[in-house]
Amino acid sequence: MSDEKKFVPFVPPDSNMLEFTFRALFIGLVMSIILGAANAYLGLRAGMTIAATYPAAVIGMAILKMMKGTMLEENFARTVGSVGEALAAGAIFTLPAFFITGIWRPFLTTGHYLTSTVILITGGIVAILFVALLRRMMVEDKELQFPESVAAAQIHKAGRTATKNSKYLFGAMGIGSIIQILSQFKLFLSSWEKFFHWFKAIKIPGTPIQGKGGMLLSQPGISPAYVGVGYIIGPKYASLNFSGGVLAWGLLTPIIYYFISPYINADFISAWAQLLAQRETGLAIETAVERVSEPGFQINQVWQYVVRPIAIGGMLMGVLATLFKMRKSLIAGLGRSFRDVKKAAAGQAVDISRTEKDLKFPIILGGILAGGAVAFLITKFVFNTGILPALVAALILIILGFFFSAVSGYLVGIIGSSNNPLSGLTLTALVVTAMILVLIGVTGDPGVSTVLGVAAFLCVTAAVAGEMFQDLKVGHILGGTPWKMQAGNIISVVISALVMFIVLNMLNQADIAQGQMEGYIGGFGSKTLAAPQAGLMAILSDGIVSGNMSWAMIVVGLFMGAAFIMMQVKSPMLVAVGMYLPLETTFAIFIGGLIKGVVDIVCEKRKYTKPQLARIENIGVLIASGLVAGEAITNLAFAPFKIAKVEFFKIFEDPPLIIGFAVLAFIAFILIQFPLKNAGKPEEDS
Repeated sequence: MSDEKKFVPFVPPDSNMLEFTFRALFIGLVMSIILGAANAYLGLRAGMTIAATYPAAVIGMAILKMMKGTMLEENFARTVGSVGEALAAGAIFTLPAFFITGIWRPFLTTGHYLTSTVILITGGIVAILFVALLRRMMVEDKELQFPESVAAAQIHKAGRTATKNSKYLFGAMGIGSIIQILSQFKLFLSSWEKFFHWFKAIKIPGTPIQGKGGMLLSQPGISPAYVGVGYIIGPKYASLNFSGGVLAWGLLTPIIYYFISPYINADFISAWAQLLAQRETGLAIETAVERVSEPGFQINQVWQYVVRPIAIGGMLMGVLATLFKMRKSLIAGLGRSFRDVKKAAAGQAVDISRTEKDLKFPIILGGILAGGAVAFLITKFVFNTGILPALVAALILIILGFFFSAVSGYLVGIIGSSNNPLSGLTLTALVVTAMILVLIGVTGDPGVSTVLGVAAFLCVTAAVAGEMFQDLKVGHILGGTPWKMQAGNIISVVISALVMFIVLNMLNQADIAQGQMEGYIGGFGSKTLAAPQAGLMAILSDGIVSGNMSWAMIVVGLFMGAAFIMMQVKSPMLVAVGMYLPLETTFAIFIGGLIKGVVDIVCEKRKYTKPQLARIENIGVLIASGLVAGEAITNLAFAPFKIAKVEFFKIFEDPPLIIGFAVLAFIAFILIQFPLKNAGKPEEDS
């Protein structure tokens, strides 16, 4: 305890420095909406999100420096601005599952908007209240290093350098935006795929049947966002992700199609076309027949309905393996939760310094109980269950919400929020909820809706709690006021939640419209809006409650994941996600990883010092993050026009492939040149 008392924050507790100001709040809210929307876009398309703490710190500092803002205003703006990414992660992992299962069709209704918004607000606020309850024990624990929090605090302390570097973030956002605009105007092909026959027909030995051997080939997607993600995760993880794509598209899909293709006769195509015409309003039966007859469409359907369930089994095994590896940390986190709650409750009544004041305990307790009441009301009156299932849902939210908040904070303290196994925690909540509801007799759509609703509550709670613990640790180092940061995040959760469903709906409707024009079934779960985590949640919830799970394919995937683990594959989860995504997506992410690999090789050859490597890493991550944000924001701006089926001006009717590759080369150039150029001298401070 004596060591804890010696700690002095960067801004002393007795300081009256400006902190919770309107300008800092406004800047934080704008960042929260923008970074949340960008991560929603990226997560739905690529199954990954990027940490918002660093971009929010740099953007907030750059703007507030011009306004002569204080260090604590910068800390407050970053805290408010980074929560949007956490809320987006909770939303994209669960809300699209309502659409994928068919429960929310159409996705956009007033009721669905209100339900989603209330779930996001409730889950986020409950998380902040649980964090306020546990903050002191977590952020002052010497065993929890909070590596990303320490790095973010250093960015604030080195304010002048970080502000100078903000030009790379904003410049990359502009580049990502321009590339996306040129893509919409058809200067180049953003994606390309073609079915290649091995032979026109191959005789299946021992049968009179002839199969169609072939493979669907694709170029890397010309996407600044995907390349940026690959750069951030690095060559090793980008390669693992791409290996899943190669396994799915280079092995499993062609082999399965080879054996299935002989049975795709005229009657099968006719029935298939009628089903397709029913699913896509306004699609003529002749057009549907023509589309279904194409080998490229057929092999895509093999991937969609056979390979993807195998990938989901692999993801499931990856999640289980991750949780097993972290079992000691998880158990320790749960044990600490039991011990710390009494201490936290007692600590709220003590007269303490500014840097130790959290929200008052009566507010925390009342807010948590109100969150349980909201869960009860939604389950009973929106999902149409009985009183018992509604009570169970409310209790699960409060009990598991508390434990998940504590465990999420504990894991963030060890490995950082970027590595927080959020999908694993959500999956645990989903399976537990589904099993309990099945035991008490809940079935059908009400049961599936309740499972997904509770999972959504808890996913948002775990995501926001992890991010909030990380931000509060930064505030602890810098001298921020906890209750002001918590109050600011409550406002941010409400504002971001009001916008998040609109963002999801725009992406969903735009993809549906684009699919109708380009000949694929669009919307959440499509080849371009894959939403892998939501797809996993949809299949598991529907399968457990309704008994409609593709168990055979899931089991195959489980064994495949187990084989990866036995082969000591670094991240079986990432390989499985690569199988679930289109090849063009994993290919582009792989390109980004290769670019980062080139930077690493150059750094090693030039023998840069640690400060130089830190500067290179910082500039590279800022540029990559800017590329992601620029593409995402621009794509969202185009979404209303796609929904309205507006025809954009076309530079080329048949865009050449070579220009797309030139764009990739340009992205590679800026991701290599600018970080290395700004390495600085060995003796400079980082």
